[in-house]
Amino acid sequence: MPEIRRIMTPFPHAIAADAPVSEAREFLNRHRLHHLPVMDGERLVGIISDRDLKLLLGLDPDHAQRSGLRVRDAMATDVYVVDLNAPLDQVLDTLVARRIGSALVTRKGRLAGVFTVTDACRELARLLREQCPPPPLPPPPGDEAA
Repeated sequence: MPEIRRIMTPFPHAIAADAPVSEAREFLNRHRLHHLPVMDGERLVGIISDRDLKLLLGLDPDHAQRSGLRVRDAMATDVYVVDLNAPLDQVLDTLVARRIGSALVTRKGRLAGVFTVTDACRELARLLREQCPPPPLPPPPGDEAA
C-alpha cells in the first residue's frame, strides 16, 4: 500500500493564526488553493478552507476586512493529522468517514505536507492510466487493409 508521503503535496503554504481573514482569502485565491494550514509560531493549530471562508463571508467578501476577523476566528481546529508514513487506504477511509477534504501530514510533529481530494484524484488517474492503457488508434481513413 502506498504511503501518504508519495501522494501528498509537500512543503505546503501556511498562514499565521493571527493573520486577517482577508489575507487568507487573498492567499487562497492567488495560489488557487482550497486548504491552508494555520500555524501559531511553529505549532500547527488548524486549517482554513475556501469553503469555510465562503460560508463565513456569504455574499459580502469585504465583511472580513471591515470586521477585523482573524484566521483563528474562522479556522477549523479538529484537524485530521497523519504521519508521513500513514498508508493511503487508511487516510482515504478516514477522509470519507469524517466527510472532510484534507489531511495535514506531519513528520516528527512538524508540518510536512497536505493531502487533499485533488491529490487522491490525481493518483487515481495515474493508476487508471497504468492499469487500463487506451486501446490502439484505428488506422487513418483510406489506409484500411483490403
